[in-house]
Amino acid sequence: MRWLEKRVGEPIARGADEMSLYIPHGVEGFVSRKDGSVSLGNILIPVASRPSAQPAVDAVARLVRNLQLPAGKVTLLHVGPASEAPALSIPHDTRWSWPRMSAEGEPAEIILQKANETGAELIVMTTEGPHGFLDGLRGSTSEQVLREARCPVANLP
Repeated sequence: MRWLEKRVGEPIARGADEMSLYIPHGVEGFVSRKDGSVSLGNILIPVASRPSAQPAVDAVARLVRNLQLPAGKVTLLHVGPASEAPALSIPHDTRWSWPRMSAEGEPAEIILQKANETGAELIVMTTEGPHGFLDGLRGSTSEQVLREARCPVANLP
């Protein structure tokens, strides 16, 4: 029945041609309201062969460098067999670790589960929008993640 509810973030996510950051209602985010300081040390990037996660990796690397964040972790999550995870160019000029993990299941469910398990403070994901009839009804993977995430989500079209 979600199509009867008023949606704000999902239509923006679908129509945006730029990177968009969404902070769920009731979530503080990673920028302090008191002094503007950034507290971010754990990021999750879902990885698929399509769309490529490389733009997300590059965006996170720029974020880490530009904000001069101390050491942290970027988990690269592939939903599917580990042997099918696409190759990515990982930056080596940061003090951040970039561990990889794979899990089987429904992509949005696994992304949300692993975000909770790893304590992700930000999910950064590339998106192509909905594909086919089912995505039209339930939303694309990024829309499903955006709807249920308990941390900020950055979408890159």
